[in-house]
Amino acid sequence: MENYKILFKRSVKKDIQGIPKKDIQKILKRITALAENPRPSTSEKLTAKEEYRVRQGVYRILYTVDDKERQITIVKIAHRNTAYKN
Repeated sequence: MENYKILFKRSVKKDIQGIPKKDIQKILKRITALAENPRPSTSEKLTAKEEYRVRQGVYRILYTVDDKERQITIVKIAHRNTAYKN
């Protein structure tokens, strides 16, 4: 099975600036795993949007999946307290 391509919104760069390096490494590992399985059993579909979320420690990775183009777009990476606020 062909892997999905991973894209990042520009705002994600700002999201990760305050995250410790050890946590960033774990987050990137989790994102890389999404390329093989974009909807793992640990992911959850968000009700208000066409987005999914996966947990990595106290951080949440919000992303969209385009099955037709085989792309995953990382929309936001944030602490669980602020991940769902606009």
